[in-house]
Order: sequence, then structure tokens, then C-alpha cells
Amino acid sequence: MSRNLIVTLNSGSSSLRCGVFARTGGDPEARLRLSLYDLPARMTWERKDAVTGETEVRALDPPDDPGTAQEAARAEMLRRLLDEIDEDQIAAMSHRVVHGGRDHRGPVVTDAAVLADLEALSPLAPSHQPHNLAAIRAMAERFPEVPQIACFDTAFHRTLSRNDRIFALPKALTEAGVVRYGFHGLSFENVAEALARTAPDLASGRVVVAHLGHGVSMCALKDGKSVATTMGMTALDGLPMGRRPGALDSGIVLYLIEERGMAPADLRETLYERSGLLGLSGISSEMRDLLDSDEEDAARAVDFFVYRCQREIGSLTAALGGLDALVMTGGMGEHVPEIRERICEGLGWLGVDIDAGANRNGARDLSTADARVATMAIPTDEEIVLARHADGLLRSGDAGTG
Repeated sequence: MSRNLIVTLNSGSSSLRCGVFARTGGDPEARLRLSLYDLPARMTWERKDAVTGETEVRALDPPDDPGTAQEAARAEMLRRLLDEIDEDQIAAMSHRVVHGGRDHRGPVVTDAAVLADLEALSPLAPSHQPHNLAAIRAMAERFPEVPQIACFDTAFHRTLSRNDRIFALPKALTEAGVVRYGFHGLSFENVAEALARTAPDLASGRVVVAHLGHGVSMCALKDGKSVATTMGMTALDGLPMGRRPGALDSGIVLYLIEERGMAPADLRETLYERSGLLGLSGISSEMRDLLDSDEEDAARAVDFFVYRCQREIGSLTAALGGLDALVMTGGMGEHVPEIRERICEGLGWLGVDIDAGANRNGARDLSTADARVATMAIPTDEEIVLARHADGLLRSGDAGTG
């Protein structure tokens, strides 16, 4: 039987997404999308037939132990996946891995040495990297003959210039890898490819892409390449997020350790789990909850988020020397028109002007006829990027099969 399917796995801290793609000789074709989310307290199942568009969403029994929710989700996902496909048709499994460090600048077939390298990077992405690697190990054990391919969020930003990559730290630290890596690269890569197909004139120009999800970052693209981005060595930098603070005076970290006596574990918990929109509002890390709330702290958290987005767009525009297009993607960027509107309201000086009706109705192209900057909402699809990278390795023979 021909192995003609690529399975993608995108393991996050609160979700697990799986895609099934057929190898066709051209671009991989999506056949099925499976998701488990709302972890660890709950488990919500979504099945979408990528061919017909039919979708099923329902609640499942929650995990018995929040501490092992991801393991339970993997077992549940695998069971449901194998109800849908014949495992003997799997040519490769392609995984999102958040941090590739200095050495991994493109997709790679994993082995013990690669996994050891990536494990060492877990302290730089503690909310994601351990889940990414656990999924690879679990699938390698279950399917020992199937290549397990890692695709890195950091790889897209390998085109950053020296000035955009380094920090003003001692040279020895820079040479040891204390540099800006950037994240959300699979999402930015997908948006850049979508622009190249549908709006090549814009794609070759100066574009800011805003990935506005639970994690938030922005990327400045010139001719489809990353030239500046808001996240740094870790995913804590840049914009405020659901639970992460974004840009922070490094002296605050010293103060919390030296004057407040905060232990490293408590500091990590504060920065990764108790800050951002949740910390500002004291209510929720979800933007929809804050927009629906009558609490003043919720409104203030939203105001701060919008303001910081506007400032970062201005900074990235300066790095580009001007702006031809602004693209919003991710959960908020695709599905929360009020946030799109509020961000764009403060960018008239750049030439951003969006049509209220188009924005409200979820259109792709949001600009008014008189706008000097094209503004768009483009859905991101990290899974197709995972499938393309795996297909490329299979074609080259570097994956050891196909």
C-alpha cells in the first residue's frame, strides 16, 4: 500500500491540532482537521472535513488530572485519528516545534541527537517546547517506521540582519546564542505565501503581519522575508499576550529576585502564566471575555493591548522605511472585528483606513478605496506549512522514505 498521507501535529499548552494531508505530486491537499482544545480543565473536540467543510464540535469528558492533560489529549487524538485513516498510509508526521535555536534553520527529521538539542532549549519556551517534544517522542514510539519531522517557528526569522538579531550585551553572550530568534514563524510564512499567490505586488513590498492570538507577535516583511519581529530570545518579549507581559524592563526581573525574594520558579510562573491580559485585568486571558465585561480593569487591559499594538506597528514601519500593507491573523486578528477596528483607528497617520462594514462582516480586504495602506485579515494555517515542509523532505529523500 502506498504511503501517501502526511499527518501534522501542533501541540500547544492548551490545545492539540492534527491535520491529514494527501500527497498529490503538487501542493499537499488537506483532507481532515482534528482539534482538542480548552485544556487542561476541559476537553473540546472539533472535527472538520477539509473537503466538504462539514464540522462537528462537542465537549468530551475532561482530563482526570490537569497535570497529564496533554498526554490524555494525545491518546484521545491518536485513537480518533486511527478511526479515520489507515496507519499504513502515513508517509511522515510533521510537528510544530517552537524553538530551533541556532542550529536548526529548517525542517529536520528527528532522532535522539536532534531531540536532545531541542530539549536543551525547553527553558526558553517552557509553555510549548516540552509539549512539542513529548508529541514527537510519543509518535516515534507508536510509529517507529514513520519519519517524525520537526518544523521550527524560529526558522522563518533566519533572515534578520545583525542589528535586528543582537542585543546590547557582552559579545561573549551574543556568540553563545543570546540573540533574537523570533517566533510564530510558521504563521508568518503561511501569510507571506498567501500574499505572494493573491497579491504579489503587495507581497514584494513592505508588509507588517500581526499574529494576534493567545500568543501575540508581529513581523515586518520585505519581499516576503522577515526583517524585524517583536519577540526575542524567548516568547516573552514584545506585545502583551493572554498570560505573558511582552516587553519588560529587565531591571524589573532583578528587582523581583533581589528585593522581593522571588524564586526562579515563581518568577517563571508570573511571567508565563499570571501576567498579560490576565494580570492586567484580574479577570481573564481571553480578549472576548474582556470585551464582554463591564469591569473597568477589563477595559483598561484592552486599551493597553491596543495601544501597544499601535506602537509596535509604528516601530516595524520604521524598520521597513514605510508601509504598503497591514495584515492581521490569528484568533483575534481573524475573528474579533472590534480589536481590528480599534488598532486601525490609531493608524490613520500611516494611511490605514478600514471600511467598517467590511470589517464587521469578516471580509478579507478591509481597506477603504482612499486608503494608502492595504489592510487585510488573512486566516493563518500553520498545518499546511507543516505538510509542505514534510513533503519537501520526502521528495528530496532526506526523510528516508517517499
